[in-house]
Order: sequence, then structure tokens, then C-alpha cells
Amino acid sequence: MSDRLQVLRDSVRHLEDMASKIDTVDYTSSAYPVDWTIADTFSHLGSGAVIGERRFEDSLAHRESDPAFNTSVWDEWNAKDPADKVTDCLASDAAFLSTLEASTEEQRKEFHLMMGPFEFDFDGLVGLRLGEHVLHTWDIEVPSDPHATLSNSAANAILDGIQFIVLRAGKPTGEIKNVTLRTSDPVRDFTLVLDVESVEFVESRHEGAVDLEIPAEALVRLIYGRLDTEHTPGSLTGDVVNDLRSVFPGF
Repeated sequence: MSDRLQVLRDSVRHLEDMASKIDTVDYTSSAYPVDWTIADTFSHLGSGAVIGERRFEDSLAHRESDPAFNTSVWDEWNAKDPADKVTDCLASDAAFLSTLEASTEEQRKEFHLMMGPFEFDFDGLVGLRLGEHVLHTWDIEVPSDPHATLSNSAANAILDGIQFIVLRAGKPTGEIKNVTLRTSDPVRDFTLVLDVESVEFVESRHEGAVDLEIPAEALVRLIYGRLDTEHTPGSLTGDVVNDLRSVFPGF
């Protein structure tokens, strides 16, 4: 089992635990961001699990995925009432995890998924689900716990594949510069390469001081557009953080 799969299992269990503590009257309250309700966020994770499981099965069966399938799933889940969005999410989430965990080594080696110019192997698929799962679980958790953070293991696993998210979420600001970063918990060094029309994120060793030292989980939330001033560790202040919020406004 890959480390990512273990971390995904932990996130699935964490979501189940949180769901057991949410009063049904709060299903229609705001998640993070505020234009989604708690139930809507569960629905997004639930429908994503159904779609992800179908993609996995299609790949193993060597068949093209039905282009209309995703829309049909979204329509079905959008029509559910709030309570069903929550309970059905937990079921489909657990089912997708079980399918991934039950897959054989041969199936994992055989799997591949194309998304635009990106090709993902089995571990890459788990990484895609992990990022979605961990961040949306935080979206559900943080309204009731403003100090909620991502686990260190989740942040580390997500950072392994973060370039895909950077290419989707990063917004060039017109500046041309490099920003050096060092994370804690765990310690890793990165460089954010800003150009007029591009944003790139690479892991690179730095000697001495860097432009920004930041907890790994906060860096992940920053890249996903979830490090607003109300949910930022008190040690993170200054122009560098503000500038990076402009690069990663959320998506």
C-alpha cells in the first residue's frame, strides 16, 4: 500500500468522525468557502468518489469513459436532500477507498489516467483524490473549529504532487521573480518561479535563509486558496504571504 493510500484512509476516517458530530440542522450552514453548504461539500466529495471509482474501473477494463457520466452523477447528487448528501457521501467515499485498497499490484501497475497533458499512475490517482478529500474535509471542519489544520502526513503527501495544482490554481501577477520557501513539519525546500504568464513550483535545496518559512500544512492551504488572514498561523505575516495570496486566490 502506498503512503498516499494510507493517508487517504486516515482522511476518510476523519471525515466519518466529523460527520458523526455534525447536527443535521447544520447541514445547510456555510462551509468554506461560504457559497457552499456543509451538505454541498459532502456532495462534492461523494460524487467525486463515484466518478473516481468509475474512472478506475474503466481504465482497468480498457474502455473509454462515457463523457456524459460525470454530468449525470452531478445532476443526481445535486437533487439529493442535505441529509442524503451527507450519508450517501460517506457510503460512496468508503466504497471508493475499498476499491482502491482491494486492487492488486498488477492492476495498480496497469492503471493510467490522462487529464489534459498530465498522465497519472495509480499513486497519482490516489494523490488526486487525497488532495480533494483533505482540503474539502477541512472546508467542512473549519466553520466549527477555526483553528483546524491539515495533518502533517497529509500535507507532506499532497506536496509530493502539488505542481499539478499549482499549474491549475496559480495566477501570474505580471512579476518575474523567484520566491524561496522552507516548510516545517516536515522540513522541505521549494522555489516558486513566477513569470509574466506562468507559475511553477519546484522542490530545490536552499542553503541559509529563505524568503518564507511556513508550516507544510499552511503552504498546502495557501496554494489551494485557503490561507486567508483569519486562518493563518500567527507567525506568518508580511508582504511575502500577502503577495502569494494574490498568486493563489483559490479555485
